[in-house]
Amino acid sequence: NGYTTGHVGKWHLAGRNAPGTEPTEQGFDVSYQKPPGTRGYLLKGTQSAAGTNYLTDYLTDRACEFIEAAKAQPFFLYFAYHVPHTPIQGRRELVQHFTDKVNAQAVHKNPQYAAMVASLDESVGRLLQQLKDSGVHDRTLVVFTSDNGGLTQRYGKHDGFTENLPLRRGKGSAYEGGVRVPTIMHWPGVTVPGSVSDEPIMTTDLYPTFLEATRTAGDARHSRAVDGRSLVALMRDPNTQFERDLFWHYPHYHAGGDSPYSAIRSGDWRLIEFHEDQSLALYDLSQDIGEQHNLAEQHPQAAQQLLARLRAWRQTVDAQMPTPNPDYEAERARQVKRNR
Repeated sequence: NGYTTGHVGKWHLAGRNAPGTEPTEQGFDVSYQKPPGTRGYLLKGTQSAAGTNYLTDYLTDRACEFIEAAKAQPFFLYFAYHVPHTPIQGRRELVQHFTDKVNAQAVHKNPQYAAMVASLDESVGRLLQQLKDSGVHDRTLVVFTSDNGGLTQRYGKHDGFTENLPLRRGKGSAYEGGVRVPTIMHWPGVTVPGSVSDEPIMTTDLYPTFLEATRTAGDARHSRAVDGRSLVALMRDPNTQFERDLFWHYPHYHAGGDSPYSAIRSGDWRLIEFHEDQSLALYDLSQDIGEQHNLAEQHPQAAQQLLARLRAWRQTVDAQMPTPNPDYEAERARQVKRNR
């Protein structure tokens, strides 16, 4: 449909330098990533337009340049932020700002992490201002979301940095703290300013949403079996409800210590199946958003009905299942956990 497409930031597809996997080899017209030789967020030999050596500022410059260059025709910009991700490095003056404000009794008291979030906030503000400066703000759909909850537990060599209270756990976890994140959508003339919707959605909904919003048919190879559904109706009316189940499947171990699982959400019910021992956890999110009370034994019929739907869905999508590791040593695993 004549769209100019740009990618800025992270690109986690396939192995490093694997042939055919770069953004410009996957359909993007232009791509701006971390400058070569950069480790973490502090650039060496490169500065942003504002004179900082901070990666987020540098990438925001590239995103703003793309918007200005593409303003004469339709464009699609995918900005995948690094912040707030390990390594935890904030911009110096922002770190000092939040260090001076730390309250030892507060839940959130990491000035480095706060500085990273603040730099993200600044960047989004700059992008919105660039849309106005380029004269395209009133005809641009902006979507802001995240791919996982904040990191609350030890992750490899890193301790947890934040809290997702009242949600349980964080990144990599089967619980709400790992998978529930906010989404903000801004589309002048379509979204209702200040409105809030409690309808659960997933990132798989974005593809059909963008197709409908742009009146684009999409690539037939990608559109044959779409997992999500368009959110345009929800943007027009925040009271819209979707009668559907939502599914998660994570057949791996996570560096944060979490084990393989599958999960289903249906209405306020959320069922988790843990694959190590096939145990079940059932929660009523309307009464227990922190997932503290497992109701699987109190409501066995509901648990089994949800489990049947979850397993049927896994068969439909041919989900990869974890298999026992013949070399697993339980005592050694416990020792490793104790030494973390």
